[in-house]
Amino acid sequence: FLPYEPDMYVADISPTHVCLLNKFNVIDHHLLVVTRAFEEQDTAINAADFAALWACMAEVDGLAFYNAGKLAGASQRHKHLQIAPLPWGTANKRLPVEAALAVDTLGEEPQMRTWPYVHGAVRLDSAWAEDAASAGQELLAKYVALLHLFDMSVDDALLPPYNLLATRSWMVLVPRRHEVFEGIAVNALGFAGSMLVRSDTQLAYLREIGPLVVLRKVGMA
Repeated sequence: FLPYEPDMYVADISPTHVCLLNKFNVIDHHLLVVTRAFEEQDTAINAADFAALWACMAEVDGLAFYNAGKLAGASQRHKHLQIAPLPWGTANKRLPVEAALAVDTLGEEPQMRTWPYVHGAVRLDSAWAEDAASAGQELLAKYVALLHLFDMSVDDALLPPYNLLATRSWMVLVPRRHEVFEGIAVNALGFAGSMLVRSDTQLAYLREIGPLVVLRKVGMA
């Protein structure tokens, strides 16, 4: 992203962040929220990152996600969050995983849960979208609380691998231990219910064992 390709440019978000198209997208209008200055992908997300993300989320109803480090599926070291607009090719604007994660039952305090992988989840307030700076601080507080569930801190120089997923109404953090299981690579989208395979053989294997087995193997059981 230093420099980014001009054809990928979408908009200036803030003095610290720019919005780009994902050059290798598998979902239409897949967006990247990228820091203007280089930061490592496995450093903690900060208030400026969240403010830039929420400024985009105010305009785009989608799934925001972050792959924290290579083991979490990051393909670039330069810090970037991502937004995949909803719906994903269906009439249902919500993600299928929301029902399984029981996001309707979430409270304002983070919960540690297992389904079938360990994750932390918390409810968000979509009204924050009216003020990106305030939203950034609120989102940071929720993120910090989720990190604490797993003995991680924004004060750490580099964090262990994890995936962060969020919509306008909820946030989920999933600690990671492996990038790949049996040749199937998993990033944050896997925990949203979307997996990519490279061959018919992999697809048949994934159908045989079920995606939850893969998620449990690459996450924490």
